[in-house]
Amino acid sequence: MLSLNKKSAFDNVVHSRLLHDMKKRRVFRLLLKFVKNFLRNQCIIITIDDYTTMKCSVNVDISQNSLLSSILYLFYNMNLLKACDNIKLRTSFTDFINNVNILIYKKFMKCNCRVLSEIYDRCEQWSKTHDIKFLKTKHELIHFTRIFKWFNMNIDVKLIKHQINLKSNIRVLRVQLNFKLKWAIHMHHVEAKLVIKQKIMQTIIKFT
Repeated sequence: MLSLNKKSAFDNVVHSRLLHDMKKRRVFRLLLKFVKNFLRNQCIIITIDDYTTMKCSVNVDISQNSLLSSILYLFYNMNLLKACDNIKLRTSFTDFINNVNILIYKKFMKCNCRVLSEIYDRCEQWSKTHDIKFLKTKHELIHFTRIFKWFNMNIDVKLIKHQINLKSNIRVLRVQLNFKLKWAIHMHHVEAKLVIKQKIMQTIIKFT
C-alpha cells in the first residue's frame, strides 16, 4: 500500500476547475449555479501584529467551516479516484481530504511496486491540473503479508526524482497498520492515549 499526503487540500481548490469537474459529472445546472454563488465573492484579510491588509478577492479555497465543503471536495477528487481505482490492475483507492491510500492486492511484489509507480505518475498528473501538491517527505510504503518466506519484503517504489522507503507500520487516519496484519501496535497506541487522558481527568477532578 502506498500512502500519500496532500498539502493544504481545501486551501488549494481552484473554483473554475471544481465547476468544470462537476459539469463532467453531469451535475444539474441549478446545483452548479448554487455552488458558483456559494464560491463567489470570497475575500481575505490578513493581520500581522498591528498591520492589517485591505480586502482581497480569493479564487481558490473552499471554506472548511461549511458542511458543503467536504461534498464539493469529493467532486474535485473524482478524476484522481478514476485514475487510481482500477479493477484490472487490482488497485483500490481511499481518500480522506489530505490522506490518499492506494492498495494493490497481487502476489508479486515487483509487479505491485511497478504498478504503484505508474499510479503515482497519474497522481502527479492530476496534481498539476488541480493545483494540489503532494508532500513527498510524508510518502509511505508498506507491504502486508503473514507469510514472509514467500515474498521479498524489501522492495521499494522507485520514482523519477524520489524514492519511497518501506515502513513496518503506518498510520491511516487514526488507525495504526502493521505489515504483519496484527493489531498489537494499534492497541498499544490506544492504551498510551487512554493513560494520558486518564491523567488529565484525574487532574481535573482534583480541582473540582
